[in-house]
This record gives sequence, structure tokens and C-alpha cells, in this order.
Amino acid sequence: MMITTTHLSSLTRSQIALRWLPTFVGFPLGGYIATQIVGPVDDVPAALIGGAVAGAILGAVQWFGLRRTRLRPLPWVLATATGFAVGLAAGAAVVDFRTNIRALAVQGAVCGALVGSAQAVALVRHSRRLAAAWPLFLAGLWALGWTVTTAAGIDVEAQYTVFGSSGALVVTACTSVLAMTLRTDE
Repeated sequence: MMITTTHLSSLTRSQIALRWLPTFVGFPLGGYIATQIVGPVDDVPAALIGGAVAGAILGAVQWFGLRRTRLRPLPWVLATATGFAVGLAAGAAVVDFRTNIRALAVQGAVCGALVGSAQAVALVRHSRRLAAAWPLFLAGLWALGWTVTTAAGIDVEAQYTVFGSSGALVVTACTSVLAMTLRTDE
């Protein structure tokens, strides 16, 4: 049965956000598997492969959180994997693979912008306004994700593919706007 916009309004923002929050697992899971495959992100090939692996996992987990929407899974997963691969390679190269808090914030902003740009292509059919804002929104959030992770004392010198769970929780909470904006079916 399709939920109409009227029925959607009966779901509180908190309920929608709580349905989205478990998708944070895609960040540490994707990062862990990418690290097992490529090791540290210390060169462009490792960043491309690690980003593609982590992005595919993150995209799949996020789509699972959006499965009741009209968003198609394959374009979302491919967009996330592609944006993450190119974004991580570009972001890490821009900061010369450094891992201080400033470098990781810049790397996160570049990566987030490219993930957001790729995902915007999948979003545009569903919400033009969200698609237009998504790259800049994710750029800021992914910079914040790395900042939170670094400030939490995580050993970012290990050159992980993606920020840690502390950053992932912040980013996921803020991206719940995605779930709140897209029309859902049940």
C-alpha cells in the first residue's frame, strides 16, 4: 500500500530518523571490509579501490534504509560507490594523504561533495531541491565526520577509508533528512 503525503505527515520526524539511524553501520562495515582488501589509504589506487568497496557497502546499507521509497537500488549503490571511489582518491591526493585534523576535514569535504554529486543524479527524479543541495550538504557533513572521529582520539594515522563510528553517527543523524524528504511506500 502506498503511503500518501498525508499519511507521511502522521509519522513524526523522530520516527523517520529512527528508521534511518541503523544505516550508520554502512560506514564502519564498508571501511572495515575496504581496509581488509586494500589496507591503508596511502596512494591513489588504494583510495580508488577502498572507496569503491566502502561506497558500494554504504550505498547498499543506505538503500536498505530507503527501501520503502521509490528510489531504485542499483543507481543509488553505483552512485555511492563511484562517488566514494573518485572522492576519496581526489580528497586524499589533495591533502597528500596526510592525516591531521585539517587535512582529513578537507579530504572529507572533497569526498563528501563527490559522493553527494553522484547521489544527486539518483535523487533528482525524486526531489530536485534535495538533489541540488545534497553535494554541498554532504561535503560539510563528511568534513564534520572526519573532525569528530579525529577529535574522539581515533588513530586516524592508520589512514582509514572512512571516518569512524563516532563520525558516522553524526553524519547519519544529519542525513536523516534524506529519509524524511523522499516519498515512501509500505
